Amino acid sequence: MEIYTKLKTADFVVIGVYLFAVVALGFWVSYRRRGSEDLFLGDRSFGWFNVGLSIFGTNVSPSMMISTAAISYSLGMVGAYCDWLAWGLMMLSAMVFVPHYLNTRITTMPEFIRRRFDERCRTVLTILSILSVLILWLGGTLYAGGVLLSQLLNWPFWLSCTVLMVIATSFTVAGGLAAVIITDTFQSILMILSSTLLAVIMFVKVGGFQGLVDNVPAADWQLFRPIADKEFPWPAVVMGYCVAGIWFWCTDQTIVQRVLGARSIPQGQMGVFFAAAIKVFSPLIFFVPGIMCKVLHPDLASPDDAYATMVTTHLPVGFVGLIVAVLIAALVSTIDSGLNSLSTVFTIDLYARFNKEASAHKRKQVGRIVTLVAAFGAVLFALSIRSLPSENMFVLLGTIISYIAPTMSAVFIVGVLWKRANSTAAFHTLVWGSLASMITGVAHLKEWPSKEFWPHFMYVSSIIFGVLVVMMVVLSLLTRKSDEEEELPSIAEGYRKLKVSVKPVWAAWGVLALVMTFIYVFFQVISRK
Repeated sequence: MEIYTKLKTADFVVIGVYLFAVVALGFWVSYRRRGSEDLFLGDRSFGWFNVGLSIFGTNVSPSMMISTAAISYSLGMVGAYCDWLAWGLMMLSAMVFVPHYLNTRITTMPEFIRRRFDERCRTVLTILSILSVLILWLGGTLYAGGVLLSQLLNWPFWLSCTVLMVIATSFTVAGGLAAVIITDTFQSILMILSSTLLAVIMFVKVGGFQGLVDNVPAADWQLFRPIADKEFPWPAVVMGYCVAGIWFWCTDQTIVQRVLGARSIPQGQMGVFFAAAIKVFSPLIFFVPGIMCKVLHPDLASPDDAYATMVTTHLPVGFVGLIVAVLIAALVSTIDSGLNSLSTVFTIDLYARFNKEASAHKRKQVGRIVTLVAAFGAVLFALSIRSLPSENMFVLLGTIISYIAPTMSAVFIVGVLWKRANSTAAFHTLVWGSLASMITGVAHLKEWPSKEFWPHFMYVSSIIFGVLVVMMVVLSLLTRKSDEEEELPSIAEGYRKLKVSVKPVWAAWGVLALVMTFIYVFFQVISRK
């Protein structure tokens, strides 16, 4: 179902106002910070509110918004694990990783790995980081966004990709992370309010709580399915998401860079907590509407039509344009974050590494040039894969995400939590772990030697992670530390160095843990009635 056929003049006005507002805001921030030479971390000046909303905006994509409605339409709330299991990994990021990152004053994840291990590890991680940003955050997002925008507005695919990239690049080049975080804040608020509005309208249409109780099968509220379930067995979901979550929330440059821009460790930690708190709320506005759509429209040709059906059928004129603006906002938030993180890694870990005398101004210029080149390359990448069958592209992106996580997660979790871990073990785990993970991913994708041979992909991801952790521990015990390695302080030592108390942050996570325990129990109870 195409939204374009339902758009009226008022909708196009709303879309135009949004586009003007976000670009104007980005350039206003860029103008205000024109004297700053820190393109990459915004002078480490951001508070928890901006950090949290920028993390949320970067995480949310249009394909996620549409797919959550489709998953919940067909399978119920089980897909909400991606939001309701995130808090534990985000707590790990905030309370274990963030103090190390901010205490060492690093700018990139490869820079941290160099401090912890050596230059060899930094080189490998730099390559992996640039490839993951270019393929996943830029190329994949732009491809999906180009397809979506061409359907929404009836534009040619190439024009859709170009317009999205021009919007995202314009203020990213000028203002760097500062412009990205401020515009992400604005766009995240827009996404939350608009999605809440849609959820409230659907809630009223379905008849409120009583309508949900009377018309939704109890099994649709189940969060953790039995081990025998083929699609979402709970052990695979819990273990597999933990592996992916360590990589995504604790080590991925695009996500972590928002926290690195915080003005203090407590502000960064509270920013991560704020994003986690929003994710506790987000299934109610992203997943539940899909269930309500099934009540009102049980005979859709495809679950993928659920989101468009809700928007075109139940929203008044003008609000359809607002939802289109929200989808564009989600795209821009993800793309501008990817552009900024790629330019940061390239400039700091490649250019500045081999041009040690380069001034801050020169690095800023190089960062801007790299942003433009990355934008152009992402457009070409999106256009080049246009000829591929769409299901191949999405399966490929999903495979890369699933199989890149174990290596990164193993190296970071062992390296941060265990002082005995050394550079030799880290280097070989990064190289051979990445190679083995990708070969396994390709074999799984191609169903070699047979489809029946492979267990659930989350089980496979967990097994690879476990093997790599053991590999890194054994290699560390068999080899010696190098002179380049910097021993990190323990968590307790790191906290003792802080001049402010983090007890309120720990208390906040404790409250969130209680809330999540209640949610898990509540949904499991109602799913059995």
